[in-house]
Amino acid sequence: MFEANSDYLKLPGSYLFSTVAKKTNAYIAAHPDAKIIRMGIGDVTQPLPPAVIKALHKAVDEMGCAETFRGYAPDLGYEFLRKAIAENDYRARGCNIADDEVFISDGAKSDSGNIQEIFERDNVIAVTDPVYPVYVDSNVMAGRTGEYDAKTEKWSNVVYMPCTAENGFCPAFPERTPDVIYICSPNNPTGMALTKDQLQAWVDYANKNGAVIIFDSAYEAYIHDDNVPHSVFECDGSRTCAIEIKSFSKNAGFTGLRLGATIIPKELKDKDGHDLYSLWARRHGTKYNGAPYIVQRAGEACYTDEGKKEIKEMVGRYMHNAGFIKDSLAGMGYEVYGGVNSPYIWLKAPNGMTSWEFFDLLLDRAHVVGTPGSGFGPSGEHYFRLTSFGTYENSVEAMERIRKI
Repeated sequence: MFEANSDYLKLPGSYLFSTVAKKTNAYIAAHPDAKIIRMGIGDVTQPLPPAVIKALHKAVDEMGCAETFRGYAPDLGYEFLRKAIAENDYRARGCNIADDEVFISDGAKSDSGNIQEIFERDNVIAVTDPVYPVYVDSNVMAGRTGEYDAKTEKWSNVVYMPCTAENGFCPAFPERTPDVIYICSPNNPTGMALTKDQLQAWVDYANKNGAVIIFDSAYEAYIHDDNVPHSVFECDGSRTCAIEIKSFSKNAGFTGLRLGATIIPKELKDKDGHDLYSLWARRHGTKYNGAPYIVQRAGEACYTDEGKKEIKEMVGRYMHNAGFIKDSLAGMGYEVYGGVNSPYIWLKAPNGMTSWEFFDLLLDRAHVVGTPGSGFGPSGEHYFRLTSFGTYENSVEAMERIRKI
């Protein structure tokens, strides 16, 4: 374990959401009659789309037949799924992505934690603040730690880019040029999204400075505004500076199936000229035996006409919840953000409360679980994240309980 130079970057005893779960479970043990509404972890609650279930059953039947049985999956993914992703998520949007530039995995979280392995250990990474903890923790585990040390007048390897209400939750270019830049849009946890012009500015910055953008598009299905890009590859020049990580969890409900993909253009190189496409292919093939055949067939079903329709309806239900939650909180006088192009609502804790103080208040007085903003980074303190992944009925009940506090 590598020791960091700041309290925040020291690896905690447990992952943020594990801490939330432990505190919640302890409260339930002490108050067994409490009816808890969980709006903390970003886990979907609606059943898998019927088209996906149908594809799973068909694939399972194939696995039970000697003629169609499948063993190890291709480590980089079956061609049928790579083609479906490249065609529907990229080429249909005007993005020049080839089938074999799509690498199939068992989830965006795994790829987010593993992608740092293809970069040099002394590389400087830049992350938005607040930030999805996996970006930071996985780099800390690799030895990229710390911040500016005034005594030695040297920078260490993690640079924070504050995203606050004052800058519209859009990060400014850091004072020190990083080697790797993590961008999640729509953002987890703030729920805010970069416009096409804002993302293009980052692509231009990365190309100018020899940096690589790791773009997390886990929530692209929730985008409603026309000026918000679904992919970094919608920006000019992105093939020479960007990697994209995509998820099936939040759009199609695959949290229990596990499926994701990473897109790396063949011409992408780091500042030292290393071929990142080949490095990731080597890493992927060495450490991974491929996502299950039945799950990849389920992923393919998301791109059928039936699957697209059902996923759109699923996302619509969650966004209906998000709009209701945001409007309700605003009506109570809370300072609230997100919930427009994202299933996350980001609110300011009232009366100067810390994030964990507000967590305890909601749990004890309203029996509602959310996620403290401080767990996402220094700029998340005094903020709080709620998700819209529950039922509409629970969303209504949660808002009514909060109203009564």
